[in-house]
Amino acid sequence: MRTPYRGVSAGSLPDVAEKSERGQVTSAESPAPPPLPRALADPVPLIAAGTALWFVAFAVLLVLRTGFDTGQWVWVWTTLCGGVLGLMGWSIIMWQRRAARRGSRTAQQGDGL
Repeated sequence: MRTPYRGVSAGSLPDVAEKSERGQVTSAESPAPPPLPRALADPVPLIAAGTALWFVAFAVLLVLRTGFDTGQWVWVWTTLCGGVLGLMGWSIIMWQRRAARRGSRTAQQGDGL
């Protein structure tokens, strides 16, 4: 049996990653990074801000398109679709959180946010 490195048996390299008890792959030399603060791990404020920006852009483009007859309708529809998709994403996240809180077996488990 050939080993990838001469004189070293497979699996004996010092930088071989090992699985920790949580199932994450960690290196023996580098410690695990600290967990993110809850405020940075929560996606809801970012989704809310992005969705609000899509609807603001929709309102601005709708006023510009109808009031001044400038631009194309494709941008108006694009911003409306962006806002609706943001609302759909937000509702999916809230739906998953409610399922995780009530203990549903099929809910995606996160950090308990």
